[in-house]
Amino acid sequence: MSLIALGINHKTASLAVREKAAFADHELGEVMAELKETIDDSEVALLSTCNRVEFYVSNESKSAEELKAGLLEWLKTKKALAQDLDEAIYCHQDLDAVSHLMQVASGLDSMVLGEPQILGQLKACYQKAKRAGTVEQVMERLFQKTFSAAKRVRHETEIGSNPVSVAYAAVSLARHIFADFSKLTVLFVGAGETIELAARHLEQSGVHSMVMANRTLANAQHLASEFEGKAVGLEAIPHYLAQADIVISSTGSMLPIIGKGMVESAVKERRRKSMFMVDLAVPRDIESSVANLDDVYLYTVDDLEGVIQENLQARQEAAQEAQGILKEFVEDFQKWHAGRQKHDTVRELQQVFNEVAQAELERVKAQLKNGGDVDEALEHFTHRLTKKFLHQPMVWLREEDDEWDRHQITRQLFQLDKSSDD
Repeated sequence: MSLIALGINHKTASLAVREKAAFADHELGEVMAELKETIDDSEVALLSTCNRVEFYVSNESKSAEELKAGLLEWLKTKKALAQDLDEAIYCHQDLDAVSHLMQVASGLDSMVLGEPQILGQLKACYQKAKRAGTVEQVMERLFQKTFSAAKRVRHETEIGSNPVSVAYAAVSLARHIFADFSKLTVLFVGAGETIELAARHLEQSGVHSMVMANRTLANAQHLASEFEGKAVGLEAIPHYLAQADIVISSTGSMLPIIGKGMVESAVKERRRKSMFMVDLAVPRDIESSVANLDDVYLYTVDDLEGVIQENLQARQEAAQEAQGILKEFVEDFQKWHAGRQKHDTVRELQQVFNEVAQAELERVKAQLKNGGDVDEALEHFTHRLTKKFLHQPMVWLREEDDEWDRHQITRQLFQLDKSSDD
C-alpha cells in the first residue's frame, strides 16, 4: 500500500496560482469521486482552502511515484496548470504523508501557527469524502488518528494561546489606520467561520455597527443576530459599501464579488474618506485593481503574513512540544498499518494454499468417481500437494542472495532443527 499527500500551499505558491488550483466547495464530492476512478480505485480526500489545495491518496497496488504521476497529470489537465504547478507542488509519501496531515490538522503547517480553523476544514473535507464514498479503511484510520492527535495537541500545549489567526491579523492591521473603532461601520461579505471570527475580534475592539452580506440571506441573518448587526443579500453591497469604513470578505465564490467600479463609486460618495478592505478569499472576492484607488487600503491573505509573524513568538515552544505528541500518533498509525499488512499476508497465504488444496481434492474426487483405487489416489494426492506446497519455497531457497541466509531462515521457519522429543 502507498499513501501520498500532494499539494500546494501559501509557502510554495503565490495567491494567483492558488486561485487557479482551488476547487469550489460544491464540487469537492464530484471531484473526489472522479479521482477515485481515475487513479485505479484509490481512497481520496481533497482539502481546498484559501491557503492550500491538498490531495490525500491511498492505493493498495500502486507505488507512491505512480500515484504522484497520475495525480499530477490529472490536476494539470483539470486546472490547465503546467509550469506554475511544477514549481509549487510538494509530495509527501507514506509515513511522511501521515506526519504532514497531522501537522496540518494541528495548525503547525498553517500561515498562522496554531490557528484552529484548519481542523474544522479538515473535518469537513473528511465528511465530504465519506459522502462521496472515497474514504475506506486506510483513510478512515488515518483521519481518526489525525483528529485525535490534533485534539491532544490543543489540550496539552499552548499552541492555541494568543490569537494570531488571519482574522485577528486583519483586525490588527486596521488598528494602524483607525484609532477609534467605536464609530466605525464594518461590512462583512460572507458568513463562514473566518468572517465570524473577524466579527468577534472587531466587536471586542469596540465596533458596534456591522452589516453582514451573504448569498444566502438566512446565513447572514443568523450571523447578524449574534452581533446585533444588519443582514443583507449580495445585491445590496453597492448601497452599503459607501457606509463601510472596513470591508472584510471571505466567500467561496469563484469570481470577484466587488469590482473596481463599485468601490470607486463608494469612495466618491464617502468624499475621499479612507476605506480599509481585507480580502481573505481564494479565489479573490475583490478585484486586485481596487488596490490602485486613492483612499483605499486593500490587503489579501498574502499581505497579512508580515502582521502574523509578529504574534508567533509565544507559540514556538508549544510547536516543539506538539511535534513530540504527533510523533507518537505517527508511530501508532505505523504499527496499525504493519499489523494490517501482516493480517493481509496471512489471509492471502491461507487463500493460496486453500486454492491449491481444493484443486487437488477435486482431482482425487474425480479419480475415485471414475473407479480409481483409494490408496493410490490418496498417495498421489499427498505427493502432488506436498510438491505444490513446497514449490515456491524451494525456488526461493535455491536463489543466490548475499543479503539473506536463506538456508537458516528456512530451517527456522519450518523448525528443521527441532528435536524429535520437542
